[in-house]
Amino acid sequence: MQPPRIQEPMKAIYDQGAFAPCPAPFNLAAHVLAKANENADKIALSVLSRDSSDDWTYGRLKQAVLGVGTGLLQRGYQPGDILLMRLGNTVEFPIAYLGAIAVGMVPVPTSAMLTAPEVAKMITQLSPRAVLRDPAVACPDLADLACEEVSTAELDAMHGLPAAAFHMGDPERPAYLVYTSGTSGQPRAVMHAHRAIWARQMMHQGWYGLTHKDRLLHAGAFNWTFTLGTGLMDPWSVGATALIPAADVAIEALPDLLAQHEATLFAAAPGVYRKILQHHNTLDLPALRHGLAAGEKLSEAIRTHWAEATGGAAIYEAYGMSECSTFISASPDHPATDGALGRPQQGRRLSLRNEDGAVNIGEDGEICIHRSDPGLMLGYFGAPEATADRFDGDWFKTGDHGVMRADGRIDYAGRGDDMMNAGGYRVSPLEVEAALHDMPGVTQIAVTDVEVKEDTRLIIGFYTAAKTIDKSKLSTCAAERLARYKQPRDWVHLDQLPTNPNGKLSRKALRALYRR
Repeated sequence: MQPPRIQEPMKAIYDQGAFAPCPAPFNLAAHVLAKANENADKIALSVLSRDSSDDWTYGRLKQAVLGVGTGLLQRGYQPGDILLMRLGNTVEFPIAYLGAIAVGMVPVPTSAMLTAPEVAKMITQLSPRAVLRDPAVACPDLADLACEEVSTAELDAMHGLPAAAFHMGDPERPAYLVYTSGTSGQPRAVMHAHRAIWARQMMHQGWYGLTHKDRLLHAGAFNWTFTLGTGLMDPWSVGATALIPAADVAIEALPDLLAQHEATLFAAAPGVYRKILQHHNTLDLPALRHGLAAGEKLSEAIRTHWAEATGGAAIYEAYGMSECSTFISASPDHPATDGALGRPQQGRRLSLRNEDGAVNIGEDGEICIHRSDPGLMLGYFGAPEATADRFDGDWFKTGDHGVMRADGRIDYAGRGDDMMNAGGYRVSPLEVEAALHDMPGVTQIAVTDVEVKEDTRLIIGFYTAAKTIDKSKLSTCAAERLARYKQPRDWVHLDQLPTNPNGKLSRKALRALYRR
């Protein structure tokens, strides 16, 4: 990799030049499955249990994807139709996702942890043509919302239908939507173009060191976007093998699967590494080249402990967000040292900025991505004003701060706002507070994340009320309104919420008030 080109003397602008343009016409699913025909008999996916695996060859996978595409077309759905996905942690999730994209529809993958009220808000906002639904996953009454349903049984029956043709078209057209917790408290649907998968090639060497020979085990569930991208789409696009643990596999069992199935790469959120190390002092993983981490900041303690337990295996960290996936990372070619997060991937153009423009090398600034990045979102669905607010001229503002070194490496300096991180999910405190503001007996509510022990942060609820309320009642109410990862894990009764001199809530002061 070449050193960054600094456009002004000592300014924190990293410019690797334009990435190769996405070809046209283009289809995201066609790109993901481009290696399927030449690898028809190779294992594309193994769903791993303790004593068995469900293996999918590339030939079987492509047939199922294009069969689902045919089935959706036969039901009368058209290119451009939005399909909300309420599916569980099974292989049906990526098959339905790719099947919809293959024929030009726009799937919306969602977490199975969302509650029915949360999903109802999404349906109201998106007006999807249909919901792809597992009966075991929470969902509102679709009849009341004038929305059709396609069950998992119906999706499974589509696998054997004649293969649909890929819907080719403008790489700038919408391919899928993903939800992110907005800083305003309103979850936003992020629109991504078909070109987003083309841009992910910058990660293959800039983060993974990925080749067609790899066997990549991702610890996440099928219905997590981190798993969809890093664990499935990227390995398949190069003809590698994806390994995904079955839903009932415990985290402490993952080392056995890594060894048994000769995984060469392991991807997980930092919390998964931490839990594995709590159960295993040593790890015998001779096939493993290195680990990959994203979702939240990887601590040096976890990195060091993992290297000691494995006999020297590194963990390469990446930083990204729903609006642009990952774009800063360490890699086998360029490991991060001295606590640095990593460097922008080749082909990226980044700048660290404040209200006056690019800051100097060595100064704190907000990490910003140039508008031309092929992996950057199209915008927020139905929210042009919110989209515009995220840009300062040609620069997309991430909300995170960093310091750029002279060689282009970036040190992470934290959030510039109050966004929380819950097990790899970014959560706005305003969203949680809006959902809980009218809980019975509560007069005021505030939430923030608190480091309860080294490398462990939990969302804590602070409230005012005439008297202390039983914590179990508060937790039950929260569980009815919010996905598990958004719910406070503990509650604190206060006489009043702390404020700064301007009368604004002080979340920093809240953290200081928490005693477990």
